[in-house]
Amino acid sequence: MTPASAPPAPTPQAPATGFRRIGAALTYRDFRVLWIGAFTSTIGTWMQKVAQNWLVLTIAGSSSAFYLGLDSFLGELPILLFTLIGGVVADRRDRRQMLLMSQYVQMATAFTLAALVYTGAIRIWHVLLLSTITGLAQAFGGPAYQSLLPSLVDKQHVPNAIAFNSIQFNLARIIGPLMAGAALTTFGMVACFGLNGLSFLAVIAAILMMRLRHIPPATTRRMTEELAHGFAYVREHREFIALAALGFAATFLGNSLLTFLPLFTQNVLGGDVADYTRLMACAGSGAVTGALVVAWLGRFPHMGRTLLMLQVAFGVVMVLFAATRIFWLNGVLLFAAGACMVMVFAMLSSLVQLNAPNEMRGRVMSIYMVAFRGGSPLGSLVSGWIAYRTSATTVLTVNGILLALVAITVLTRSRGVRAL
Repeated sequence: MTPASAPPAPTPQAPATGFRRIGAALTYRDFRVLWIGAFTSTIGTWMQKVAQNWLVLTIAGSSSAFYLGLDSFLGELPILLFTLIGGVVADRRDRRQMLLMSQYVQMATAFTLAALVYTGAIRIWHVLLLSTITGLAQAFGGPAYQSLLPSLVDKQHVPNAIAFNSIQFNLARIIGPLMAGAALTTFGMVACFGLNGLSFLAVIAAILMMRLRHIPPATTRRMTEELAHGFAYVREHREFIALAALGFAATFLGNSLLTFLPLFTQNVLGGDVADYTRLMACAGSGAVTGALVVAWLGRFPHMGRTLLMLQVAFGVVMVLFAATRIFWLNGVLLFAAGACMVMVFAMLSSLVQLNAPNEMRGRVMSIYMVAFRGGSPLGSLVSGWIAYRTSATTVLTVNGILLALVAITVLTRSRGVRAL
């Protein structure tokens, strides 16, 4: 039995041209409401990330470098360990309710952190524990959100919706730290944590306002059987394995460009923090531009082939960036890299969601998310070790070449992805 959703979401006829084509997904009420709520909440999340790093520096003293890494690791670990289970639950339970519970938990951790800082009772173990709890909530909320998203728009507008999801994330990544800086200077860390807690009310209200209702299929199978069924489905449809491998390669190899950007700016370009922020702005502007391009394109023929060619271009741009020593040209290359990176990420997610059946989407997306999210921390560890033994330039050059080679291999040998 296929899960039903009632009442059905409105299906407006999106124009084929003009600026309204770019915003096709926003013509759907439920998606528009959820997008606004998610955008508000993501700004709060970035505010907390900035303030939390500063908090760790403040209370950890000479061990701050270790605890900064540990805090980041503990925030990601539950996502890697439990996202697969979250995908099974997303197919067995009401996805809206799962998403709501995830937001409630994250809101509670933000307010708890604000209270601990306000009372002066905060200790480093509090921060680490709350990061772990937040990661656990995201492990169940992430698959629910990703599998719910395609139900909010018509199938041909799924890439547009995913692109707009990338736009809100990248805009929030710019706005959140700016607001955090102002709040830290004027009101202190408590304000950042408290405002993040309040920001969750926006996405909670949005979820409650949605008209779409997800009715999961009746099943008597155990959770382990459902998970095994998800793996079996992915094995039978090898294009999902290729997409997961591409997602892992994109984050494992590609994220090093931004990870080592401050080191490259200082040691290679001889720049300062102002130069670093300018280069970050170039990458962020490229990311938003790339997401707008994907939004404008929507679903189009040969999306898989285009994705692979963009990943080759991303690898080539990384190599060119590592070889360039002209500041303005490095900025242009970062703009191109940011655009390629977000277009690759958005198209990968679109292809997985477009081709996974609704009753399996939670499990398929969770398998993809583990590969995609797992590439970043593992890549940081490996690339960091190589950069320590050699240089950031060497890492960017090698990673760019490997990224292009992975895409070329899939382009020439995997007919399934090319045909998507």
